[in-house]
Amino acid sequence: MLKEKISFWEHVSELTKRMKIVIVVFIVSLFVLLVLPANSDFFALTSDYKPLMSVVLNYIATMFLPSNAQLFAGSISDPITLYVYAAVVFAVVVTMPVFAYEAIQFINPALYEHEKKMLFPYVTAVTALFIAGGFFGFFFLAPAFIQGFFPFYSAVGALPYIPVMDFYNIIFFTVLVSGFLFIIPVFFVLLVKFNIIKTSLVSGKRKWIYIAMIIAAMLISPGATPIGDLILFIALAVLFELSIFIAKLFEGKNQATAQPTLLNWFAGTKTCSYCHSTFDSGFAFCPNCRRAMK
Repeated sequence: MLKEKISFWEHVSELTKRMKIVIVVFIVSLFVLLVLPANSDFFALTSDYKPLMSVVLNYIATMFLPSNAQLFAGSISDPITLYVYAAVVFAVVVTMPVFAYEAIQFINPALYEHEKKMLFPYVTAVTALFIAGGFFGFFFLAPAFIQGFFPFYSAVGALPYIPVMDFYNIIFFTVLVSGFLFIIPVFFVLLVKFNIIKTSLVSGKRKWIYIAMIIAAMLISPGATPIGDLILFIALAVLFELSIFIAKLFEGKNQATAQPTLLNWFAGTKTCSYCHSTFDSGFAFCPNCRRAMK
């Protein structure tokens, strides 16, 4: 059964309303993060004002920097730029759940009932894996990348004075990329679930995929030693094998449980009610079982 179509401008109006909510949440979160004090005693006027973002940035620097390393501002505006930049990053993190909710509510009316039932597990998986990837990037990848630079300071006779923007850019970039890499398996499983690709397409080319992973790890990681590259490669390999394993579980059920999907509707395809094969909507008879379509 096809979904009732609404006009393009009705779609735009609905999307605009939901994006306004996301923008408001982002702006409020950003303002709070910029001005929120780290010490509650400040509200009682018994202590000096110390911004929460300042405490967070100092904690990150203490966690990653060796005792002999120093951060310095490369320009007069770097401190305020970093302060706002960090607040924006954390405001985006706070806003992401709201964005995900509004996105789901926007597409929800167009989904079939069985698609609605499987939406929550996939959204949960994406959220959990992104958070796990962020933690992995912060506690494992970023330390390996940062520490990988310091042996070369002594090797070339340079003092470990690091531009403050470079330091935090590496950390934020590493955490963000790690989070997105961790959610790739979910999209692979979805592609298999909707019969767009087969697991054999990738499982039979493991050697080349692993070589590509090694190259990707070397290009993505800003570290100067193989330690960070190795950690990232192992994480990618584990995620790759896990995604193939989970996708194969769905692949075995696809033919027996095939149902019409929103993807079929957009692609102009339909599913045979007898053999459950998917084909172009222009056919009056199923190309697989040769039965007439209802």
